[in-house]
Amino acid sequence: MLQEMLQQISPLDSAAMEAARQHWDGIAKPLHSLGRLEDLVVQLAGITGTANLPPRKKAVLIFCADNGVVAEGVTQTTQAVTAAVTRNFTKGIASVNALSRVCGADVFPVDIGVAEELHCDGIISRKIAAGTRNFAHEPAMTREQAERAILTGIALVGEKVAAGYNLIITGEMGIGNTTTSSAVFSVLQQLPPEQVTGRGAGLSGAGLRHKVEVIAKAIALHQPDRNDVLDVLSKVGGLDICGMAGAFLGGAVYHVPVLIDGFISAVAANCAVRLAPLCRQYLFASHCSREPAGKLALEALGLRAYLDCDMCLGEGTGGVIGAKLFDFALAAYGEIAGFDAVGIAPYEKLQ
Repeated sequence: MLQEMLQQISPLDSAAMEAARQHWDGIAKPLHSLGRLEDLVVQLAGITGTANLPPRKKAVLIFCADNGVVAEGVTQTTQAVTAAVTRNFTKGIASVNALSRVCGADVFPVDIGVAEELHCDGIISRKIAAGTRNFAHEPAMTREQAERAILTGIALVGEKVAAGYNLIITGEMGIGNTTTSSAVFSVLQQLPPEQVTGRGAGLSGAGLRHKVEVIAKAIALHQPDRNDVLDVLSKVGGLDICGMAGAFLGGAVYHVPVLIDGFISAVAANCAVRLAPLCRQYLFASHCSREPAGKLALEALGLRAYLDCDMCLGEGTGGVIGAKLFDFALAAYGEIAGFDAVGIAPYEKLQ
């Protein structure tokens, strides 16, 4: 089924992109003076297939899941925090909720693998498993579970598009997921774990060294095939990473832009692009994470972040801030007068 979904992905609409460029060039301002904001709109036209671009209705999909490797002491907190923060999303009191209110985005927490059973309104329940297994000793999940989680992410984007949303922001919550994302990225890029692993929520120097050792031993134990994304994800990944990878693929399937958040989200984007290279054209890098491999993960995608705020919070917070740029870009695109309206010749005619 996954391969069938991926076959639906097509390149961007070049005619719509050219029409958007022409529209920018007819606006009464110095040519190309809005820089990457102009590029953003042109890419958006290619994604949607039209140069007539309405405002964005924004959805934040936060994939929440636990990771069995936490049992190895690679984090400062217990798995209970995953469930607690996931509940806070539904109460509107988490970091991403506050920023989303400013951005005008709706927050949708998804239980794709929280160890605890969550009984509260506001959670989209798509639990694949009650957390992954401890990849220090056995594969994190089965290949079938990894594929189901990816398909779940694709389907959720489809549901939000059907509900009228036209901009997807990815987020995650899961204690231990900087360990899983570092392991996945280390394998995909053939980089040593110590180069791509950070302190997460604040590990000490000794804690960081232990985290690196756990990742290195797990990779040596399972020997994941870097050319087989599902093999890598099932052996050393997480359900949240799989779900986000699906969301990126879903953007390409359903022709909506999807924003990458931080390092974990960028690793998921790398997985998505390896599964379907055309998916890259539907992605936007909101910010560059402070995690050691934050920039490396974007460079691997050939993307440059719009913002560099030295953030490493997760939850989709950087993505929400980046999403506001769409509002600015589309306001300029749709509201600035054209040369004809202001009675002056276009710049190219003046030169």
